[in-house]
Amino acid sequence: MSELTVNNLYLDYGTGAAANAILKGVSMELQRGEVVALLGPSGSGKTTLLRAVAGLESPKAGTIRIGDRTMFDDVRKLEMPAEERNLGLVFQSYALWPHKTVFDNVAYGLKLRKMSGSEIAERVRKVLAQLGLGPLGERFPHQLSGGQQQRVAIARALVYNPPVILLDEPLSNLDAKLREEARVFLRELIVRLGLSALMVTHDQNEAMAISDRILLLNNGKIEQQGAPQSMYETPDTLFTAEFMGSNNRLPGKVIRRDGARVTLDIDGAAMTGTARGANAGADITAMIRLEQVRISDTQTDNAIRLPLSTCMYLGDRWECLFRRDGMAEAGVRAYAPYKLAAGDYWLQLPQDKLWIF
Repeated sequence: MSELTVNNLYLDYGTGAAANAILKGVSMELQRGEVVALLGPSGSGKTTLLRAVAGLESPKAGTIRIGDRTMFDDVRKLEMPAEERNLGLVFQSYALWPHKTVFDNVAYGLKLRKMSGSEIAERVRKVLAQLGLGPLGERFPHQLSGGQQQRVAIARALVYNPPVILLDEPLSNLDAKLREEARVFLRELIVRLGLSALMVTHDQNEAMAISDRILLLNNGKIEQQGAPQSMYETPDTLFTAEFMGSNNRLPGKVIRRDGARVTLDIDGAAMTGTARGANAGADITAMIRLEQVRISDTQTDNAIRLPLSTCMYLGDRWECLFRRDGMAEAGVRAYAPYKLAAGDYWLQLPQDKLWIF
């Protein structure tokens, strides 16, 4: 069953000739127990879509349904206010009341709903225990770590059992190490509680780790959607391929094409790649992910020879740049398990991983 349905949603900022179209006919569904990540560059419309679902932005056209209730319908001139949509919302800034305790921050929404004191206490204690915050109920936000503040914001969104929880870049305020830990916690929590969640992020790794499905937005439209693995391994467009990984772009010219098999000239070497929309004779972009480039000391198939320019230590591996003077692009990057000695290397680009767009 769909917990959230958005159909053909349009939203503009401004009026008349000065109107700036932000959402351009976006449609999506969120199933019960599913986590969908809205991913995309700044200005793509992902936060605006989340805010429209929450009732914090007014669309121009389309419909929004939560379960069997219509929240917005431009034809019927219907727009439910945010407080009547019964959605849990976790803000990027957490937006905790600094003068209220953890308990009172989480209980605030229940008090507005005029629940009894005993029911409020029971619900708050239960959700704090679920998030590992049980002993912290009497503390104030300034007495908590960043990760604990984030959990309080999530507890406040969950305490009244909303059908959908909306997460607006929930990990962006945490430092790099804490983000990794919080990512694991958030995914485990979502699975354990069977939550239906719509999450905005600009971090591809975060989206792939936490979500069941990714919607990649580009200039107000959905560029591609699917499971994280399919988005990463079988992108439909160059935009998706580049956004979803660390890549090398290689200048090349098509020599011939036989179905999906494309032979092209890259830096004077004849290479074979797999077409994903390229036509012989047309301008093309050849692309391969860093982890797919294989480094060899000896000549090998489907490889180009380049001198090592530099290596950078990443902890568990080295990132190496290969480039000769005069190359049109920035060179070819690849991962190595140890620091390489200076010299020339053969860089093998496997045919099925060298994508031609």
